[in-house]
Amino acid sequence: MAKVKITETVLRDAHQSLIATRMTTAEMLPILEDMDKIGYHSIEAWGGATFDSCLRFLNEDPWDRLRQIRARVKNTKLQMLFRGQNILGYRHYADDVVEYFVQKSIANGIDILRIFDALNDARNLKTAINATKKEGGHVQAAISYTISPVHSSEAFAKYAKELEEMGVLVKVEPTVHNVGTCYRCGTTVEPLISDQWFVKMEPLAKPAIDVVRSGKIKFIPENQSKKYFNWMENIHDWCISRQLWWGHRIPAFYCDKCGKMIVSKKDEKICPDCGAPLRQEEDVLDTWFSSALWPFSTLGWPEITEDYKRYYPTSTLVTGYDIITFWVSRMIFSGLEHTGKAPFENVLIHGLVRDEQGRKMSKSLGNGIDPLEVIEKYGADALRFTLVTGNAPGNDMRFSYTKMDNSRNFANKIWNAARFVLMNLDDGAKPCIPENLAIEDKWILTHYNNAVKEITVNLDKFELGVAAAKLLEFIWDVYCDWYIEVVKPRLFEKGTQTCKDAQSVLLYVLTGILKLLHPFMPFISEEIWSHLNISDGLLISQSYPEYDEKLDFGAECKSMDRVIDAIRAVRNTRTQMNVPPSRKAKLYVISEYTDSFNENTGKFFEKLASASGLEVVDSYDADGAVSIVSDGAKIFIPMAEMLDMEKEKARLEKEKQTALAEIERVNKKLSNASFVDKAPAAVVDGEKAKLAKYTEMLANVEDMLKALDK
Repeated sequence: MAKVKITETVLRDAHQSLIATRMTTAEMLPILEDMDKIGYHSIEAWGGATFDSCLRFLNEDPWDRLRQIRARVKNTKLQMLFRGQNILGYRHYADDVVEYFVQKSIANGIDILRIFDALNDARNLKTAINATKKEGGHVQAAISYTISPVHSSEAFAKYAKELEEMGVLVKVEPTVHNVGTCYRCGTTVEPLISDQWFVKMEPLAKPAIDVVRSGKIKFIPENQSKKYFNWMENIHDWCISRQLWWGHRIPAFYCDKCGKMIVSKKDEKICPDCGAPLRQEEDVLDTWFSSALWPFSTLGWPEITEDYKRYYPTSTLVTGYDIITFWVSRMIFSGLEHTGKAPFENVLIHGLVRDEQGRKMSKSLGNGIDPLEVIEKYGADALRFTLVTGNAPGNDMRFSYTKMDNSRNFANKIWNAARFVLMNLDDGAKPCIPENLAIEDKWILTHYNNAVKEITVNLDKFELGVAAAKLLEFIWDVYCDWYIEVVKPRLFEKGTQTCKDAQSVLLYVLTGILKLLHPFMPFISEEIWSHLNISDGLLISQSYPEYDEKLDFGAECKSMDRVIDAIRAVRNTRTQMNVPPSRKAKLYVISEYTDSFNENTGKFFEKLASASGLEVVDSYDADGAVSIVSDGAKIFIPMAEMLDMEKEKARLEKEKQTALAEIERVNKKLSNASFVDKAPAAVVDGEKAKLAKYTEMLANVEDMLKALDK
């Protein structure tokens, strides 16, 4: 089997679409040496259009461009595409010009000349072929394949014979072609020339460009509008007819008797000239032509229905960047043409959902995800939340089952929190703001109010991923992990006003959470809402929460934040020192913030930090105690009351020696040049990670030993 030889055309043909090779030489140079190492048979880097662009658009010396490419591509042949006698612009040049262009091209680095004529006129190749042979270059005489009544197999065979006579034939060998066939009947599929219907685009494109330029329609992110402008400003007349068996039939009617053709909004039956029956065009409209009518046709257009008056124009279109040209552009100019209005105000562009490795999902890779299977296992809400989490407009995202697990856990957290609240509500409890609010009530209301404000801003900016992250943080970390835990003792005081106040605030914030959550997780939020019995209507019909200045208790919120920060610090210290929750001791606090650390807040430390009490002092003898510093406070934990100090020191000394031994071992490995140079990068990185881990472990152990020695 013959060896496959690959020609890379990116330096000429591929970037020619960027408006006729207008990439600068400087933009190409950085990649050339890497391309040279790949092993291509040739790199096509030259041609008449390239020469023309250097002079007309780039203010570059075209021959210098070629020399610079040659200097960096030392192992791969350089190739050019040459129009022969035409060189450039479909005009004939004199023989001496053609010969000199060939000579200069080869002298400056070209090895192979791929010579063709768009009309397959051999006369336009002859001079170029002879000049290439004379200069010692390699000739590739090409045949331009096209379809027409005159471009038959016989015509191509005749042309091949003419090229052979010019001396460019190397050899003849039989080739088996892969000819397409119908998957049903096996008939060979051949191109068929037929009349097609077109829409003249220039008068449609201009107003569609203007509405985006003026800002009446905005792309999010804004850089995605470049694709739109590039398409619309260079658009050709649009072929709207398709030879399919489904779709909207084109409203053209033919009279087979007299040859008359009628295009009409009405279903014409009889020829107005001769009275013979009319035959409707069998072609159907292009799918994108039909779907472009979606924003208004679904609302009853051309009738001005109530739905049309209420919903058109729409606010925001959400779509992928891969169909900006096909669908978005067509909806815009179709809406302007048929209604006189832009179909929407914003175009929110999302990326593609890729697999965990960042690859596009495809049948060939077998890495596609069936959403129905995912929903069956995790739920639709978890899937929705996974897709929005970490999402940024215009950027691709990676799907992972780890993220799905996290989203399902989040849904479970919401469900369990709501169930706890419902289980602890008295009959007739209402979501409201009581007159007398405890410090923890003011704290949660302030955080909720700020969450409403920030999430609303994020949604208005289409920062859906940021909004989802803030909502998760508020629900999980603030409402569930702290406020519910803090108010539990009040809920157990049944019949008291403090219990009723806690219920009201719990329910008030929960209803707000469900409203914030509904756009992201509509099913679980609607289900929980139905159990609250606070409204006859569905959650989807409720108004979205708004920021309320009256719920801003800044001072009290800050005070409670200090309490929570201190509780976290105590918890972490107890965990590090392996103090079980059952062992309790009184905490001693030095702080100027008496609003945060007092008898009233001491109960939070008792419940959440396993403290037997809390006392605010001016000073404290730290002997046998561990001191920790939090926001606005120095806290002393009398460890001698909870631990066998000698046993704990022995345990920590053992951990210290383990850490020291591991640090020594890893350092020896990493100082060995042979290991670092020869081991896989992943292995070396793994050892560096171990070093960082044990270094941190050693620092923590030494800190704890110092605390115990005080």
